Amino acid sequence: MMLTCGVDEAGRGPLAGPVYAAAVILDPARPVAGLADSKTLTPRQRETLALEVRLRAVAWAVASASVEEIDTLNILQASLLAMRRAVEQLAVTPQLVLVDGLHRPRLTIPVRAIVRGDATVAEIAAASILAKVARDTEMLALHQQHPQYGFDRHKGYPTSAHLAALREHGASAVHRRSFAPVRSLLLREGGV
Repeated sequence: MMLTCGVDEAGRGPLAGPVYAAAVILDPARPVAGLADSKTLTPRQRETLALEVRLRAVAWAVASASVEEIDTLNILQASLLAMRRAVEQLAVTPQLVLVDGLHRPRLTIPVRAIVRGDATVAEIAAASILAKVARDTEMLALHQQHPQYGFDRHKGYPTSAHLAALREHGASAVHRRSFAPVRSLLLREGGV
């Protein structure tokens, strides 16, 4: 049996917080029912499936790239860095890595990128769920530190409420300064 690892990220689009990635090697003898692209699941379904994946997988790992790394590298490169970190943290080395999307992290293991892989490959769906749950948990923790932004509701995405909070309170230390809405606000305030 070829050990195949699925990889996906969560949090490329938000204006705040780290980007997360997960890597998962599923055990064919212990399948997880109900795996799907994390965006199609409710928070409760994601939490339940994340627990199942962590219990049943051969190996799994979650990693992130910081806001500073996102602002320094750009969001694509930071996402690929988080993916590479997740794969490198696996307790078992896979023989093949399947990544959701168009871009592949640089690894010493063969990597294939699969568009819409989170909807078609169980390992990638499992990784998308773990990455999303980890990022949402982080955004809830950041909400405790910065309640004025409402991270508990929008998880850092550029909703009208988040943009209004940004205009009212300015950017926090966890906002991505390289993202246009944050950058333009900082330019207006002379804080870049």
